[in-house]
Amino acid sequence: MKQEKLIKLVFKAAENAYCQYSNYQVGACCLCKDGSYFLGANIENASYGATICAERNAVFAAYSNGYRKKDIEALCIVTYGKRIGSPCGICRQVLAELINQDTPIILANKEEVLITNISKLLPMQFSKEDLD
Repeated sequence: MKQEKLIKLVFKAAENAYCQYSNYQVGACCLCKDGSYFLGANIENASYGATICAERNAVFAAYSNGYRKKDIEALCIVTYGKRIGSPCGICRQVLAELINQDTPIILANKEEVLITNISKLLPMQFSKEDLD
């Protein structure tokens, strides 16, 4: 899927956000190598800890459908904010385990696009190897 088409699709997903507390809509898409994709939007809750971010929604949906990190081609995250949104700390830790270190992460708002990966977003990450 071309980057422009992917970003447009993810902005549509952001429209499904339930964000009555922050009014900050986020959309995400976990694009798999076979062409399948899983959309997510942020879903907030009055007890803020129960909120789930769009990127975790998208990646969890892929995993719930049997996909694993080897199957993921890219992750795209968009916001309508003035600047590009970046995954929160919890999401970075989750992504560090559930996607490959060099999987492209496309971050965008209406004016700008940045392509990065989880190694750059979370250097010196805590992993399964630290538990051995």
